[in-house]
Amino acid sequence: MTSGSWPAADDEAAGAFLAARGPALVRFATSITRDHHAAEDLAQEAIVRAYERREQLRDVADMDAWLRRVVHNLAVDRIRRDHEISVEDVEGKWMSDDYTVDAEAIVATLETRAEIEDALVRLPTIYRTAVVLHDLEGMTVRESADVMDIDLPAAKQRLRRGRMMLVTALAGGHERRVVTKGVPLRCWDARSRVSDYLDGDVEPKTASVLEQHLETCPTCPPLVAALVGAKHALGRRRDSNSVVDPALAEKLRAVLALRPS
Repeated sequence: MTSGSWPAADDEAAGAFLAARGPALVRFATSITRDHHAAEDLAQEAIVRAYERREQLRDVADMDAWLRRVVHNLAVDRIRRDHEISVEDVEGKWMSDDYTVDAEAIVATLETRAEIEDALVRLPTIYRTAVVLHDLEGMTVRESADVMDIDLPAAKQRLRRGRMMLVTALAGGHERRVVTKGVPLRCWDARSRVSDYLDGDVEPKTASVLEQHLETCPTCPPLVAALVGAKHALGRRRDSNSVVDPALAEKLRAVLALRPS
């Protein structure tokens, strides 16, 4: 069913109808949050809300737009306090006649999905969404404005800013790749495993690759050291037992001592 009314009067059919839209919603939410588990939660909550309002939402086209709008709003609420690149900083760069980027490097970067995702996640949510809806999802500016629940001029401004911020983020990503060339694992892949690593809850092979990353990465070791310090401090408030295994603590100290200055 792609147009007209949907089976709101039939609870089971309505549930199945909405569930079928789940995968597309998860893909959309993932493109905004870059967190598949969070995206699944957002999509599920949007579907539940739609089911609760099934008597009011009868047109399929309206339903699809409404679901995307809910996912967008939920994502904005969830990551509003994330540390993202500043639109003021980026616009300031683009206003300067001296600012430029390595276009060839950026075009090459755009061939890699991971690089695009890494750049997108650095954009503030509202600008990331504008770019995703228009350039990735293929919506018109008017349609994306409806999803974001803003007027047309605001949607055009978000798309303009979002595109500039994406190029700047891609340029920064290329510079980071040059600095971290030869470092095993991407920084996020390493950082997302650190918590389990500190608890001794990763396989030996994964632990080995993570340690290699920490030995050569210029940015991750201080973050790991801060995590260890925070865990120790909290542990001291709980009891006198060591929070981090002594052997692991010694290994981390050795890694930090070897990190690039």
